[in-house]
Amino acid sequence: MKLNVGTWDRLLRVIVGLVLVGLFFAGQLTIGTGLGITVAIAATILIVTGTVSFCPAYSIFGLRTRAEKS
Repeated sequence: MKLNVGTWDRLLRVIVGLVLVGLFFAGQLTIGTGLGITVAIAATILIVTGTVSFCPAYSIFGLRTRAEKS
């Protein structure tokens, strides 16, 4: 698995994911709705891909925000 998510991309993903999780704790969203389930899945994906520095979608499309190490 080649890491393909750069530092700023990782930071943004984790922050957005945590904000989405915060919406659940603030009572703005609930898991019992379709929107709530979709947002929960998106938050999980953002936090996991940001944490592990790998995005399968980037791999499929040949994208990368991580600099190549020389």
